Amino acid sequence: MDTLRPDQFALSTENADTADVRALLQRHFDLMRAQSPEESCHVMAPDTLAVADVTLMGIRANGDLLALGALAQIDAQRGELKSMHTAAHARGQGLARRLLHALIPHAQSAGMTRVSLETGTAPDFAAARALYRAEGFEICAPFGSYEYDPLSVFMTRVIQGLHHQPCQVGCDG
Repeated sequence: MDTLRPDQFALSTENADTADVRALLQRHFDLMRAQSPEESCHVMAPDTLAVADVTLMGIRANGDLLALGALAQIDAQRGELKSMHTAAHARGQGLARRLLHALIPHAQSAGMTRVSLETGTAPDFAAARALYRAEGFEICAPFGSYEYDPLSVFMTRVIQGLHHQPCQVGCDG
């Protein structure tokens, strides 16, 4: 894929039942299952994500879905990033960062004060860990229903009171 200009990307709220969204979620699920043993793989199956109470955002160019990210609300003040995935042909263009810059303000507008995530320890997850560190996430203890797993890294970021770009899509505020 040729590198696109930032004005060629469209951020959108997505529905997990849409065919192209479901296909990208399935690719993400399959990739995560291939990279981690089942007992250490915490990826949500597309069917589960479709019925879960999550906000799903995507980035499209010319109508093609290039990247997805989900935000699940753990409780009134905490959220979890889930299913962050950029299509292989669209990687290297900062799409995951753009999704974070949309999901974080969405979490703030929903009253959340902290967003956390789980990712892998393997080299395949190094780029994701570097992105999250660069965006202010710090390593933390397992949260929610997670337990310690040597193949998992847990990260968190306080978001309340931080000044970010206003939420572009899918926000009530």
